Amino acid sequence: MRREREKKSHTVRNTILIILAVVLLGGIVYGVRKYQNIKNAVDSTYSSAGIKKERNTSSQLSGKKPISILLMGTDTGALGRSYKGRTDSMMVVTLNPKTNRTTITSIPRDLGITIPGFESESPSKINAAYSFGRAGTAIRAVQSTFNIPIDFYVLVNMGGMQKVVDEAGGVDITPTLSFTYDGYTFEKGVKTHMNGKKALAYSRMRYDDPQNDYGRQTRQRQVLTAIINKSSSISALLNKNFIDSISSETQTDFTFDNLVALAKNYRSATKSIDETHAQGTGQTVNGQSMEIVSKTELQRVTNFVRSALSLSRADTGTAALSASSASNANNSNVEEANINAGN
Repeated sequence: MRREREKKSHTVRNTILIILAVVLLGGIVYGVRKYQNIKNAVDSTYSSAGIKKERNTSSQLSGKKPISILLMGTDTGALGRSYKGRTDSMMVVTLNPKTNRTTITSIPRDLGITIPGFESESPSKINAAYSFGRAGTAIRAVQSTFNIPIDFYVLVNMGGMQKVVDEAGGVDITPTLSFTYDGYTFEKGVKTHMNGKKALAYSRMRYDDPQNDYGRQTRQRQVLTAIINKSSSISALLNKNFIDSISSETQTDFTFDNLVALAKNYRSATKSIDETHAQGTGQTVNGQSMEIVSKTELQRVTNFVRSALSLSRADTGTAALSASSASNANNSNVEEANINAGN
């Protein structure tokens, strides 16, 4: 039963790669007229985060300044737009056209935090933030955990990653370990050309990885990086039929004008790609298995993201649980709240 639940929910966590259909619009030299042909499809994906952002995002884009994007994948709704339940995947991507650098930071889905605005349902896992308060609460949760600004978000359902990889003609990946999953066999160290289904299987496996979810995060970022590095082959993504086909699987607060600004000013940001993740330790909190990340590790991740955004150093956030606070947590509301959140 657990394996069946894994297959359903973790197919979707990898479909955050659909963001490339948005971000890599900035990597294709096509011009604004091309975007006008797909404007209606892009507009249909727009949904406000419902909060006041920490920074003026339009000013960031028009000034060609570094931006951050919270990528989230949901495990419900399949190929339709229900957008309920937890975000089974969370990554922070930064794009800096001045340093020609992109960063990808994975956030453990089970990271234990106090969710802003939902203190009575906390402590909880960070992936419940979206279920409790949708995109705005998820953004606030990440910001308060790491003390970093989130400028935009992208949320996706199933199906996107496979379509992006296939439309780009596949990707070349060198597996980090040997395993067989979903009918596909992968050999460590052997460069392999993968179509959408195979890349999905590669990035989905969890329980046979000695690093568990952290290993899967590594493979997830590996596929994402492969697509970014193949940006010269993704011109096929810029056609109305393809954008129409993914629009029902994507939700974002990028406007069409925002994407035009990306296309004009952020192409160079993908020349260099760095990646990391927040490493935690498993601990039972109020009957739930959570990842507790040390203050030192939280600060390292904060420094990594803030540096990528050309921001000055600052202390990390305060939302994450410490080992001691996790041990003393006792909230009778948490179990019911997390059941309702899709735990």
